[in-house]
Amino acid sequence: MGAGRRRGLPGVQGVGNVDASPIRRPPGRPVPAHDEHSPAAERPRRAKRSDPRGRPPAPAHRDLRILWWVNAVDGLGSQASGLVLPLLLLELGHSPGTAGSLASAAALTGVVLGPLVAVPADRGRRRRLMTGSAALAALATGVLALTCLGRPALWVVVSLALTERLCAVAYDAASRGALVHLAAVDELPRATAGMQVGDQVSLIVGPALGGALFHLARPLPFLADAVSYAAAALGVRAIRAPLDTPAPAPGPPSGAASRQRGTWSDRFGAAKAGVVTVAESPLLRLVLVWTSTAGGALTLLFYTALFRLGADARSAAAGLVLAASGAAGLLGSLVAAPVVRRLGAARLLTLTAWLLPVPCGSLVWANGAIGWGVAFAGLSLLVPLITVVLSSAAIACTPAALQSRAASVLGSVSALAAAGAPALAAVLVTAWDLRTPALLCTALFTALAVYTQLRAPAVLRAGAAAAAGTGESRG
Repeated sequence: MGAGRRRGLPGVQGVGNVDASPIRRPPGRPVPAHDEHSPAAERPRRAKRSDPRGRPPAPAHRDLRILWWVNAVDGLGSQASGLVLPLLLLELGHSPGTAGSLASAAALTGVVLGPLVAVPADRGRRRRLMTGSAALAALATGVLALTCLGRPALWVVVSLALTERLCAVAYDAASRGALVHLAAVDELPRATAGMQVGDQVSLIVGPALGGALFHLARPLPFLADAVSYAAAALGVRAIRAPLDTPAPAPGPPSGAASRQRGTWSDRFGAAKAGVVTVAESPLLRLVLVWTSTAGGALTLLFYTALFRLGADARSAAAGLVLAASGAAGLLGSLVAAPVVRRLGAARLLTLTAWLLPVPCGSLVWANGAIGWGVAFAGLSLLVPLITVVLSSAAIACTPAALQSRAASVLGSVSALAAAGAPALAAVLVTAWDLRTPALLCTALFTALAVYTQLRAPAVLRAGAAAAAGTGESRG
C-alpha cells in the first residue's frame, strides 16, 4: 500500500533525497541556538571524532546500523503491500481505472504534503514526526488488514489507504533529515550506500513476498506492512543520537495583529526556504537536474518495457527484467562506497554519466526479454553509483536545519517529472514504435553526460572543499 514510499526516482532510490540531518556532538556539550538564515547555518558540521584514525565512535555505528535496518524493514513492507493493493481492488470488483486513480491521488498527496511536513521536521520535531507517523500508519494498515477478512466497501479501503499515504509522506519527509546526524561528512558515501542496499533488497524481495502472502490470505500483506511500520517506529526510538535540529527561538511578544502577520510571514518564509536553498546552491541544482531528467527517463523506459514485454506470453518476461534489474541494483549498491573512495566522487559521476547511454542505446536493438533484461541490468548497476555520489554530496552541502525541506523540493520535482512518463510512453509507442522512447532517453542521457562533464567536477570539488573547511573551522 505504501508503493512509492521509497523516496527518489524509480530505480534511483535516494537521488534527490537528501537523507540527512543532526550532527553528532560530544555528550554533555550544549547545542547552540540555530538561525537557519545565519552564516553559521551554511552547512552541517562534521561529526566529532574520538578515534585518531578518523573512525566515528561505536554509538554512531550502532545508530547508523539501526537506521539501515529501519529503512530496509520499512521498504520491505512498503513493497509487499504496494503490489497487492491494486490486486485487492480488482478482486473486490472495482475497475483498473479506480486502482489507477487511487495511485495518482496518493502520488499527488506526496508531492503537495512533503514540503509542508518538512518544515516542522527541520524545526525540532523530526523524531516525533517519524515515530508518530509510523505508529499511525501501522494502525491504518492493521485496520485495513482486519477489514480484508470480509469484503470492505470502496470508501473504507480508500480512506485507510490515503490515511496510510499521509502518514508515509510525513515519515518520509522527516526521515530525509536523519542521516547526517549519524554519519560524518567523509562517511556519507558509506552511509548512503547502506540505505541503497536496503532499498534494493526490498525491491527484490518485497513484491514476491507480497504476492505470496496475498495468495495465502488477503490480509497478510497489509499485516506485514503494519508490522514493518511498528518496527520502524520502535527503531527510530532506539536511536540514541539527537535527530532534531533545535527550533529557532521565538521572537519578543508584540501586538495581536503584528503577531499574526509575523506568524504567516514566518510560515511562508519557512516553506520557501527549501526552494531558495536549492536555487542558490550549484551542487543542489546539479542534483535537481539529475533527479528530474534521469527519473523521468527511467520511468519512461520502465513503462516502455511493460508495453513491449507484456504481450510476451512465452515467458515471464517482465519478471525476468525486474529480477535482473534488482540483482544488478543490489550489486551496484554494495560496491558503491568502495568505488567512490577509489575513484573520487567527481570522476565516478562523470564516468557513470557517460556509461549510461550505452545500455539505454542498446534497447533500440533489443529484442525479447533477454535483451531488455541485460540493458536494464546495466542501467540498474550504474544508477546506485550516481545515487550515492549525489546523495552524499547533497547532504554535506545542505544546511542542517534545511535538510528535509531541500530534500522535499528535490523529491517533489522528481515526482512531477516522472508523473508524465507513463502517458508519454504510451503516446510515443502508439504514434511511432517501441524504439522511439529508447532513442529519446539515449539522447537525454547523452545531454546529461555533457552537462555533467562541464559542470560536475568543479561543483563537486567546491562543495567538498566548503564542507571540509566548515568542519575544520568549527571542529
